[in-house]
Amino acid sequence: MSLLPLFDDHEQAAPQAARLAPKLHALAARGVYFGTSSWKYDGWLGSLYNPELYSTRGKFSQKKFESACLSEYARVFPVVCGDFAFYQFPSADYWKRLFESAPAPFLFAFKVPEQITVAKWPAHARYGPRAGKDNESFLNVELFRDLFARPLAHYSNQVAALIFEFGTFAKSVFANVDHFLDRLDPFLASLPIGFRYSIEIRNPEYLGPSYFSTLAHHGVAHVFSAWTRMPELAAQLELPGAFGADFTVARALLTRGRSYEEAVRTFEPYKEVKAPNTAVREALRSLAERAVQTHRPAFLFVNNRLEGNAPTTIEGVVDELV
Repeated sequence: MSLLPLFDDHEQAAPQAARLAPKLHALAARGVYFGTSSWKYDGWLGSLYNPELYSTRGKFSQKKFESACLSEYARVFPVVCGDFAFYQFPSADYWKRLFESAPAPFLFAFKVPEQITVAKWPAHARYGPRAGKDNESFLNVELFRDLFARPLAHYSNQVAALIFEFGTFAKSVFANVDHFLDRLDPFLASLPIGFRYSIEIRNPEYLGPSYFSTLAHHGVAHVFSAWTRMPELAAQLELPGAFGADFTVARALLTRGRSYEEAVRTFEPYKEVKAPNTAVREALRSLAERAVQTHRPAFLFVNNRLEGNAPTTIEGVVDELV
């Protein structure tokens, strides 16, 4: 894979960007794509991002930074995970602006909107009158196809994977994994061709033969997810049938046992690694090595809330690989 050009001398790449870019380019050429969850973080200024590029009339412009930093990001990383898509169906104009801001061969993974993956709306104020009610659009393949997949089809060569993230299902929603799979299986069978699909679950008890065989039957990947209440990544890698697709997706989100709220309090504004997670780093290395050995691509994403600073976490992983 030929990535965007590395920084020229006159572009004054930030120190970490200059170190990381050649390493990540080399790994991507071997089918290992490291990226972060989103990219608009002020805490990365001065290390990954050059603040001088986002100055207007001699002052840092937050607006300019948020609208333009993806171009700088794409010179370092080969891929990014667009978590923003979980909360909306982006318009065709939005997709056009996004993909033009980091042209091919840079890749995006996207979380599919929660309107497709939430079975029952959380009892939270942000959901307004829907809060606590069943979601009539749950696993609605027509809605997914018409409002998400079809507008994306024009850019499919830049889509690394689509991620269906399912929150933790209560027993009152699905009594067991088989009841969930009764809904999931026909949905997967009806998905439009042209994308890599992956499933992220938050019910650890679902990780068994029926779940993995259903995904494998449709060529869909299990997302290896480091998250509060999921098994450690290393344990997930050892589960029979866990690698059922011809590609791999992993998301290193949270250290097991640490809540999202605790991670935000601990790590904001995400300037530095504060709590290294050696077990997750080693599992990510294992996934990368497996991708090279099997010649099957791996898309490996790290969140700031895992250790405090996702680019530095990734740098620590890849330094042992290249």
